[in-house]
Amino acid sequence: MTEYDTITLDLVDEVGLVCLNRPERRNALNSQMRAEIIDAVTCAGRETRVVVLTGQGGAFCSGQDLGDGGDAATLDLERVLREEYVPMLRSIIDCPVPTVSAVNGAAAGAGANLALAADVVIATESAYFLQAFARIGLIPDAGGTWMLPRQMGMAKAMGAALFAEPISARQASDWGMIWEAVSDEGFEAHWQARAAQLAKGPTQTYRAAKQAIRASWTNTLDDQLDLEAQLQGECGESRDFKEGVVAFLEKRTPRFEGR
Repeated sequence: MTEYDTITLDLVDEVGLVCLNRPERRNALNSQMRAEIIDAVTCAGRETRVVVLTGQGGAFCSGQDLGDGGDAATLDLERVLREEYVPMLRSIIDCPVPTVSAVNGAAAGAGANLALAADVVIATESAYFLQAFARIGLIPDAGGTWMLPRQMGMAKAMGAALFAEPISARQASDWGMIWEAVSDEGFEAHWQARAAQLAKGPTQTYRAAKQAIRASWTNTLDDQLDLEAQLQGECGESRDFKEGVVAFLEKRTPRFEGR
């Protein structure tokens, strides 16, 4: 397995754990980290049945490392977004297995939107999300202007972008921005249990559900109904569907293979 400098990757019990590992920089994203995230998520997506993103230390990710590559004022932001951020985000969004962000602390700027790119976001109650871009004269990027209105509505998304104020994990959960906020004390055990649940689930079903839900933003109703029928037909041919039905009739927990 590849050794990384800015992240760690552990593959255990069908779970791929990608941990951002620059705690001295509050896990700020530099060029190397973005490349390593792409490689690790791609690897874990092939080798496991769920991928988890989290951070080392007290922060999830503080966003772009403004010291990466020299003077921040001369940074070619358009190039960096197109060539480095887009592939990183696509590796997470297009991952063939469920992805979970376990947000262990502050998620700011591009770090917030990195977290929100996952299928499921679980945050510790002391964590917060901050669209910090306006504080330095920028707009939300790393997919923020696409994700935020869909996750929390236009009014909240606009306020988050313009005021650049922290949104607590509890607020984020109440607003529909993330799946859930859990107590700091039980956070690690909770996201581990959630990941284990997904790792034992019907992986093909999860893949199809992700495809259908993401397609719904651009499909017409007729297109979506057609896609549902197609994907449901494929799921119905899977061994996991047959196992699920038998387990239901036998009143036992299904033993899904992920095929």
